[in-house]
Amino acid sequence: MADPRGFLKTRDRELPRDRAVPVRIMDWREVHEHRAGHPEDLAVLHRQAGRCMDCGIPFCHQGCPLGNLIPEWNDLVWRGRWAEASDRLHATNNFPEFTGRLCPAPCETSCVLGINQPAVTIKNVEVTIIDEAFDRGLVVPQHPHWHTDKTVAVIGSGPAGLAAAQQLTRAGHTVAVYERADRVGGLLRYGIPEFKMEKRHIDRRLEQMEAEGTVFRTGIDVGTDITGEELRERYEAVVLAVGSTTPRDLPVPGRELSGIMQAMEFLPPANRVALGEAVKGQVTATDKDVVIIGGGDTGADCLGTSIRQGARSVTQLEIMPQPPDERPANQPWPTYPMLFKVTSAHEEGGDRVYAVSTQAFLGDDEGRVRALRLTDVEMVDGRPAPVEGTEREIPAQLVLLAMGFIGPEQGPLLEQLGVTLTGRGEVARSDDYATDVPGVFVAGDAGRGQSLIVWAIAEGRAAAASVDAYLQGRTELPSPVKASAVALRP
Repeated sequence: MADPRGFLKTRDRELPRDRAVPVRIMDWREVHEHRAGHPEDLAVLHRQAGRCMDCGIPFCHQGCPLGNLIPEWNDLVWRGRWAEASDRLHATNNFPEFTGRLCPAPCETSCVLGINQPAVTIKNVEVTIIDEAFDRGLVVPQHPHWHTDKTVAVIGSGPAGLAAAQQLTRAGHTVAVYERADRVGGLLRYGIPEFKMEKRHIDRRLEQMEAEGTVFRTGIDVGTDITGEELRERYEAVVLAVGSTTPRDLPVPGRELSGIMQAMEFLPPANRVALGEAVKGQVTATDKDVVIIGGGDTGADCLGTSIRQGARSVTQLEIMPQPPDERPANQPWPTYPMLFKVTSAHEEGGDRVYAVSTQAFLGDDEGRVRALRLTDVEMVDGRPAPVEGTEREIPAQLVLLAMGFIGPEQGPLLEQLGVTLTGRGEVARSDDYATDVPGVFVAGDAGRGQSLIVWAIAEGRAAAASVDAYLQGRTELPSPVKASAVALRP
């Protein structure tokens, strides 16, 4: 146990300060300071790590799909043993620099201290460990002890694909990762704004993976540039990690108007421009009234991006009622509660409107969206129903649909491989991540449905163990979760 009296001496959560709002909305750098090695931030971290009670039953393990060894690395951080803390963190998580920035931290809502005190700042401890580890030169390539003669193709370079590839490379297999975009990272690269995670974090991890032997093939659309049949002939195993990229649409009158687009049609070009690239025909929020339909993280990404692009106004709509500030009785500890969340983007501006439904998009004489017709809704038998007499219009010259995703892209790749899909459109699989096509496995959102980055990494690691066992007859790779495990979807 770090500090036996730590949770008594320090009863409040403390986090390093964010950059000031008026400053950070003028650029695309990360909102959080993440000042590795800074004495003030390390002092805060020391106190927070010392609050960990090293519980007899650490429910934070249950809250984390990766099974992160949280009490162990809290203790090591409190003692200043950074190399050991980094080792324990990497024992279960290939990419803590991603989860430490992007995960909603279900571990914290299941922290035992959170029963009657604010939970330990686990996520901040995690990201500080990895930032310190990189700054101290502790993150080095881990070469396999021997090489097998087995070859594996990983399709998709998001967190699930990268985790599977790194594990399989370290097991000694020859691994090639295929990515149809021009750079590796999947939606981590072009779907996540720079202000949430600077892409240098991806690049330095990719340097480690390339040094270990993983091969990356970008700009290749598998299914078109190379067929599924060719893929199976060339490789002894295939891991599908193509994500859940088919967006949910809103088929109401006026949907055909220009100025209405999916969030993932808006964010990638914006992120490319933030990285210094030139994008032809980019649609921006500059001087527009922007309406974002969807109250989740993708909607918040659109909000922060629109503010940085100079939107006149930004309104985020959510069909569900506003969540409570405190844990409701029907969501007791240690479950993940649906609470009112204020992200860094919400701190920067914009309005949020809950319990409303879009009835129609209204256009001008040139076929461009000019407004939305809304109505309030109330929950009737668990479903939202319009409230009579509440119809109104709000102006909009740009509407962004951020209502989630319904499954992997239904393209030639899945047809060529001959995999079976579930009724929800995901790739069907068994508990060991195997599809019904021999040698073809699936990990992450493509098989699970839209979920969290921490689940993607966990599934990538588990799928790698199953692939290794398929190729070798046995495996020493860890398998943190079965494919049938229920995902947290906050």
